[in-house]
Amino acid sequence: MSSTPPAPLHLAVALDGTGWHPASWREPVARPRELFTAGYWTDLVAEAERGLLDFVTIEDGLGLQSSHFLEPDDRTDQVRGRLDAVLVAARIAPLSRHIGLVPTAVVTHTEPFHLSKAVATLDYVSGGRAGVRVQISARPADAAHFGRRTLPHIDGYETPGARESVTELFDEAADYVEVVRRLWDSWEDGAEIRDAATGRFIDRDKLHYIDFESRHFSVRGPSITPRPPQGQPVVSSLAHWTVPNQLVARQADVGYITPHDAEQARATLAEIRAEQRAAGRSAETVHVFADLVVFLDDEQTTAEARRDRLDSAAGEPYTGDARIFAGTPAQLADLLEEFQSAGLTGFRLRPAVLGHDLPAISRSLVPELQRRGLFRRAYEADTLRGLLGLPRPANRYASGPDGREPAPEPVAPAASRAATA
Repeated sequence: MSSTPPAPLHLAVALDGTGWHPASWREPVARPRELFTAGYWTDLVAEAERGLLDFVTIEDGLGLQSSHFLEPDDRTDQVRGRLDAVLVAARIAPLSRHIGLVPTAVVTHTEPFHLSKAVATLDYVSGGRAGVRVQISARPADAAHFGRRTLPHIDGYETPGARESVTELFDEAADYVEVVRRLWDSWEDGAEIRDAATGRFIDRDKLHYIDFESRHFSVRGPSITPRPPQGQPVVSSLAHWTVPNQLVARQADVGYITPHDAEQARATLAEIRAEQRAAGRSAETVHVFADLVVFLDDEQTTAEARRDRLDSAAGEPYTGDARIFAGTPAQLADLLEEFQSAGLTGFRLRPAVLGHDLPAISRSLVPELQRRGLFRRAYEADTLRGLLGLPRPANRYASGPDGREPAPEPVAPAASRAATA
């Protein structure tokens, strides 16, 4: 029997509205009247930081939330409407000190140039704690908001036509992330001279065109924002099956999966590692986290009763893509250890009711994990990459002469999405 202690876990929390259960807004602790205020989100992140969590993700979308994944509904008894996740993160950044901030960005209809400078700016205002969760949208209603192309209506992902359509969107997302990463590198470190005596603010030789061309994008570069403090802010994405697993393997630093048991976690992880090798990233650290929806209480019966009460208020049992856990912090810690044995390096917990389950994570689960030697007792790094044990990557354009003509001026370049309608 090995005496080697288990590796410490990484822990994140997914913030969405008043919680992941659709009736969470009805709970006394939910604060629904404050949902669209800065103070509400600041308090949530402060609670997560109190628990020494690695980062929070902030959900977003290009259409109203819906009980139907692929199309809008007409319900008025659930939370509808969101603030922009990147802007929420930017508001929170100066009021937090250690925790990573990872807003969601839907990449299907937006421009990589715009996202690259938004996340780079977030990295600056947070002092190196920014990341992004990239997400696709296959909803025709979302496409209609932009009017640049149409998407076919699909009822699910099981038919060959639906799989082909969604695969195309994930291929586009992989190119999108590649553009974003190249734009972050389009300024070398130290490109800003800021020498008033000589009148030189920029070293032109340290700005680079990226000249990215694919079926989906044609982007010249460079960015208008200097290279972020982390060099490359953390990129993450959610994966449920082979095609999104490939996106994690090709482009992400952190992938979220939704296993319902350790064996499923082990199989999904093996697939991601195989795809990672195929993508030539075997030497890189790619964290794989399991997502879990959590109802946490001092007694299992209390947690289960709370779940039943919320299901009754919603008019139907809550189901989702991720496993739903209802029990005590000690029981959840047991489950996390079981999943860790399958090779996972962390977990992204989705609190069923943020006002109740987030404090239960930070004030009860975290101490339980600390007692088991599975979680930090203090923040040990100043950046999100540091917390995750990821090195600051070298700039791809700074290794030596690359044959590229330096950008003539540090001004906004042409950056466009190729025609995909």
